[in-house]
Amino acid sequence: MNEERIVFPGRLAIQQRVLPRYRAPFFEALAQACAGGLSVFAGQPLPDEQIAPVETLDHARLFPARNRHYFNPGSPFYQCWQEGIVVWLERWQPDALIVEANPRYPNTRRAVSWMHAHKKPVLGWGLGAPRLNGLLGGLRSGTRRRFLSMLDGMIAYSQRGALEYQALGFDKERVFVAPNAAAAKPAHPNPVRPETFGERPVVLFVGRLQRRKRLDLLLQACASLPRAQQPRLQIVGEGPAQAELQALAGRVYPEAEFPGAKYGEELECYFRDADLFVLPGTGGLAVQQAMAFGLPVIVAQGDGTQEDLVRPENGWRIPADDPAALQTALREALADPGQLRRMGAESYRIVAQEVNLEAMVGAFVRALNHITGSSLPGG
Repeated sequence: MNEERIVFPGRLAIQQRVLPRYRAPFFEALAQACAGGLSVFAGQPLPDEQIAPVETLDHARLFPARNRHYFNPGSPFYQCWQEGIVVWLERWQPDALIVEANPRYPNTRRAVSWMHAHKKPVLGWGLGAPRLNGLLGGLRSGTRRRFLSMLDGMIAYSQRGALEYQALGFDKERVFVAPNAAAAKPAHPNPVRPETFGERPVVLFVGRLQRRKRLDLLLQACASLPRAQQPRLQIVGEGPAQAELQALAGRVYPEAEFPGAKYGEELECYFRDADLFVLPGTGGLAVQQAMAFGLPVIVAQGDGTQEDLVRPENGWRIPADDPAALQTALREALADPGQLRRMGAESYRIVAQEVNLEAMVGAFVRALNHITGSSLPGG
């Protein structure tokens, strides 16, 4: 039976500070679910952010913002002035606007005011609203609350994020969850793996090699395992920390392999040959891809986006920067291949049925139809 396809009947606009390439499939799919089309307003990152931005879109329109950055995005003082946002809205004339739920982009307020002056709704989209501590924490919390109060609804990446927005005063009927997805439903069946490991279990990491990925902890955790349990560790990717990691591996875990960046069918072979996927630090777009190949996963807890994806039935969520927790999870995972296969099957089910691009697009469309009062199916 084919699933009913829902659409947003109007013209949609989405503001982004930067549009990274990994988001392109989502915006392309969302554009095809908007009867009036989709226009995305986004600018360029700072050079040291190492974000590869989208240059063109096939189904959506990309309107270039002129980003003026002040300080670094990691600083509490950071601001990004996006010039041209009102010109964009005047040209596109959207029926609804979705903005990043981030008060550090001052011109977003002008966009919200423009939409409300034209009696059109604005939704925010964000990770959530965790407590802000440290320098200027109280001031920033007040600024965030005032900015969010301007919005007509919120789309959160996770259930945790939705609860945080509700705690700030949003009615639960105006808060929607669109689990963060980077890939479509798997088009292939779940790979069949034997109930036992081969000569050695295969542990896989895929991603950019950066210090924040904490691959140093993964190397040390593998080295700490009993010799009979030590896995074949494959670290797939490239990045600024590659030489440093290879030097560390030479000292603590010479068995680690660094095959470089892989793509397409060549990358799929690594997923199919693995027994376990591990993300010891932040980031992690490859987690969903690993799950689509029936892999159980170990991930470090971060902003809450992994909570709806990684559960006790298919993996381990461990505290960030906790070597002992990573070692314990690895030891438990590699002790029982039968359990690992069952967890991998659950990973596949989650991305096939619950967390995928199709589900994310559907959640956005339902949020839009609810806020705009559409009577279309699913609205």
